[in-house]
Amino acid sequence: MPTSPSPAPPRGTAAARGGDRPPRFRARWAILAADFMVLGLNYADRAAIGVAAPYIISEFGFSETAFGWILSIFALSYAPFGFLGGWAADRFGPRKAMGWAALAWSVFTAATAAGAGLVSFLVIRILFGAAEGPQATVTAKLMNTWFPKRELGTAVGVANAATPLGGAVGTPIVVAVIEATDGNWRVPFVIFGVIGVLFTVGWFAVVRDTPERHPWVRPAELREIRGAETGKDTADGTAAVGQESGAGGGSAEQGSAALPGMWHYVARPVIWATALAYFGYAWILNVFLTWFPTYLVSERGIDLDQLAVAGAIPWIGGCVGMIAGGVATDWLVRRLGAAATVRRWTIVVCLILTALLFGCIALVGSAGEAVALMAVIVFLLYFTGAQYWTVVAEEVPGPRYGSVAGVVQFIAGCAGFLAPLVTGVVVEHARSWTTAFAIAVVITVSGALLLAVAGRAKTVRESAR
Repeated sequence: MPTSPSPAPPRGTAAARGGDRPPRFRARWAILAADFMVLGLNYADRAAIGVAAPYIISEFGFSETAFGWILSIFALSYAPFGFLGGWAADRFGPRKAMGWAALAWSVFTAATAAGAGLVSFLVIRILFGAAEGPQATVTAKLMNTWFPKRELGTAVGVANAATPLGGAVGTPIVVAVIEATDGNWRVPFVIFGVIGVLFTVGWFAVVRDTPERHPWVRPAELREIRGAETGKDTADGTAAVGQESGAGGGSAEQGSAALPGMWHYVARPVIWATALAYFGYAWILNVFLTWFPTYLVSERGIDLDQLAVAGAIPWIGGCVGMIAGGVATDWLVRRLGAAATVRRWTIVVCLILTALLFGCIALVGSAGEAVALMAVIVFLLYFTGAQYWTVVAEEVPGPRYGSVAGVVQFIAGCAGFLAPLVTGVVVEHARSWTTAFAIAVVITVSGALLLAVAGRAKTVRESAR
């Protein structure tokens, strides 16, 4: 009896494109490049306020506490929108979630130039924070969807290396524009806003939510991404990792419906310990991002020309650290196995070293030594940067990944509110940068030790099974 022919796959999908040869061009690297560009702009925009801070404080006569509120109010919306960004990436896809967020933060970057006093700065910054909030969790979701597990650490590391690179490139650009415009701090914000709108157009042109939907993906690459040879990834195409993957066929919606809810995964000790370790990471990062330029100018006597270089050097260390951390941990996982253990202990060791060195910033003898030490600190800090998301990926299946990552991002984002504010209050009232830095040390070491304990408990439970 003749069989009826199978229906042709939809045009423009990976299944509709023939060819089993290994792909010369891998579309996932184009997705990574697009994300890299957008994240780089994100941090150039964010770093601009720190570089312009001495001019803004001088023009408006803000106290350290008042300007600390301007810096911190950003995170009051950034933290919850980090969670909402993960939810939006799960619900609407990372393409829309990141694209519309990038357009919004570009508009509010340009709007910063219209700041006319404390209230207007607070309003603009809280809107800016809401727009920038989704970027980290959407990136984590996008990389988890587009890259096989064996490449995930490298992909997340390379993508997030754009954030310190954005700071490294953005800092001298802001300084150069301010100098070229006779001290006009407003112009860089307008320039970055216009560039962001153009980047958003490119984002929508290049990015698709999944490899199956992208016209550039060949079947051979799709098999690489989905792990067809090993059968390790889920049938729904979300590259889920972890024990409860929801694999076993069916649609993405069916796989998602069969899984426990988001809070089932959030309640795991390793997840909340990872979130608290990430909180410590974010505390040091936000003190550096918002107050370090002011510290160099007010305490170390650096002028504007020197700030262009001094402010960029630590960011370069961070860029190298982010890439090196992702590549090194992927290599260790391939060599040793035990992915979760490797990634957790990378966080623990590097965070403790970061914190201890950060506590020495105010103790070194010269501005050059402070900048060099900060470069080492940011290198070690960013060495852990990809690991938080890969630790989550080891615990959470793909359909729940964005939402759980959003909770982790929300907790860390709270440090973005507290760190600049607490630092400003301590510096104004205690007149002590050393005390402000010591607070960061205690918080960061505490988070690292909690992750070490939670990870050890998990290992003991698994060994007892």
